[in-house]
Amino acid sequence: MNGKAPLDVIASSLRRERGRTGLSLTELARRAGIAKSTLSQLESGTGNPSVETLWALSVALEIQISQLLDPRQPKVQVIRADEGPAIYSEQADYRATLVASCPPNARRDVYRIAVNVGPGRKSEPHMPGVVEHVVLSTGKALVGPTDDPVELEPGDYIAYPGDLPHIFQALEPNTNAVLISEHS
Repeated sequence: MNGKAPLDVIASSLRRERGRTGLSLTELARRAGIAKSTLSQLESGTGNPSVETLWALSVALEIQISQLLDPRQPKVQVIRADEGPAIYSEQADYRATLVASCPPNARRDVYRIAVNVGPGRKSEPHMPGVVEHVVLSTGKALVGPTDDPVELEPGDYIAYPGDLPHIFQALEPNTNAVLISEHS
């Protein structure tokens, strides 16, 4: 528990989660079915909560009980340009670098795309319900459904059905983009 005493961890977790939800002390106590004084003691680190009390609070806060006992620390991940696992196209000078894979129960992957002028990367339809989001960083490109791609310039955004044939074709050298593949 990050070296803190369990009561300190629980107290700071309760204050953080109550703040996140915007609930008053009175309202959270009411929803959890506990006395306001009990909640106040827990938030000050002086209470001694039972499993049942922590369970009731976690249900009222709509979180897992583990988030009160060992809260997740924010994770910072940096992938520098030209780092990360890359895959290449056989059809075009096209490289897709995985930036963030889809964690369990989430439905998206993030790629950094690097493409050079050429015939473009033509993709067959992905699984039903896939939507691709592209933000062009540098260069120019034709992006979107194969039968009706859109010309993008730096800063432009497009979303299109990834479950239809689609293309990414660079119109200028060193074209770069961020692609998010969203699965439903």
